Amino acid sequence: MKLLERDYIVRATVRDPHNLKKVKLLLELPKADTNLTLWKADLTEEGSFDEAIEGCDGVFHVATPVDFETKDPENEMIKPTIKGVLDIIKSCAKAKTVKRLVFTSSAGTVNVQEHQLDVYDENHWSDLDFIYSKKMTAWMYFVSKTLAEKAAWEAAKENNIDFVSIIPTLVVGPFIIPSFPPSLITALSPITGNKAHYSIIKQGQFVHLDDLCESHIFLYEHPKAEGRYICSSHDATIYDLAKMIREKWPEYNVPAEFKGIDKDLPVVSFSSKKLIDMGFEFKYSLEDMYKGAIDTCREKGMLPNSIQHHATGQDKELLPSPSKNNANGQDKEGIAS
Repeated sequence: MKLLERDYIVRATVRDPHNLKKVKLLLELPKADTNLTLWKADLTEEGSFDEAIEGCDGVFHVATPVDFETKDPENEMIKPTIKGVLDIIKSCAKAKTVKRLVFTSSAGTVNVQEHQLDVYDENHWSDLDFIYSKKMTAWMYFVSKTLAEKAAWEAAKENNIDFVSIIPTLVVGPFIIPSFPPSLITALSPITGNKAHYSIIKQGQFVHLDDLCESHIFLYEHPKAEGRYICSSHDATIYDLAKMIREKWPEYNVPAEFKGIDKDLPVVSFSSKKLIDMGFEFKYSLEDMYKGAIDTCREKGMLPNSIQHHATGQDKELLPSPSKNNANGQDKEGIAS
């Protein structure tokens, strides 16, 4: 949508261009009738991106398999994620026209470690041994993204591809897809009482979806962009979030205390200094992100207008589980980071 707004000619890849139920929202975007074509491609099929990428100046690789409840994480998430990015790089090399490949990485490649630092930057990587030993919520996603980005850096170098990776933190904001974005299962967990996701936002970092999209285009267009770029505008603990939601949306009865989570947690920060020093400006506040997400969920019937269950101590899973939306899916990574 953001690329079309800028008059780019866009080729979007989807697994089934004829599934109008899924692609209708793309075809109805402003300027889509003149500037957008849909191409059939699948991350799990080798060479399937060759045709779409041939002749392109730039490629944005934003898709990744997401299923937090998979019974076979190695074959359903980890291997396809790595193979997918390597295949995209091969297609770019074959095309010989691609000036830059922008890859959407994840905060999960940076700070999943036993002991949290105060500040993280682009030099940090998650500890895979720790992730495998703990198997925390979404562990297979952290592994898949870390291994995929590391493999991509090597392959891009070997194939002489200009490669830039963007590391979004938790992406929140309004959305246009008809299914529930996996990142909002985490972001809205204080509202829904989904305790399994509290650990991810215990000491959280956040970015607005629109800021993230803008950063992709900014780094694609910037002649001096190179390496990794963290894209994160706000840091907050789960208690900061809960306080904001209680003040702005009291009808959701968000608790003031979270069992087993220390109230005096320090804030863990992701530094976007490298991105900001290039001239990028973030436009949205944490409240903007949550207002956009909550308003969209309400409009689409994915979130009730008020919740009483916290007050009675009954925990109900009110939102769809990610596996139902994405059992074999490749979702916009900006939405699922």
